[in-house]
Amino acid sequence: MSEETYVWGTGKRKCAIAQVRLYAGAGDTIVNGKSYRDVFPRLEHQRLVEHPFLATNTMDKYHAAVKVNGGGATGQAGAVRHGIARALAKENELFKPVLRKEGLLTRDARIKERKKYGLKRARKAPQYTKR
Repeated sequence: MSEETYVWGTGKRKCAIAQVRLYAGAGDTIVNGKSYRDVFPRLEHQRLVEHPFLATNTMDKYHAAVKVNGGGATGQAGAVRHGIARALAKENELFKPVLRKEGLLTRDARIKERKKYGLKRARKAPQYTKR
């Protein structure tokens, strides 16, 4: 068995973490053993996964094998996008300014706010009554 060389990148978004291996050569992006189109049936999530390849014009030059867990569909698609962008930047330094300009290398730090005591949720207070 021959060892294929790859470049790796880790992407995070909300509670999702994606481990991306980027291989040279044309092929489909595989997420958790399936095509990304099967894992993310919504078109907007598919566009998120394709965005780094389209920004660097490398759609048919690389294929990715991704393991992603945690979060929901939007968080996972964002984590995959972040991981692919990081791997592309590691593969070729010339891609870094393009990816940075598109905002693909920046970790989106927005996560769920914790619930506070005395409140029903993070910010919702119990209803106020006079009597």
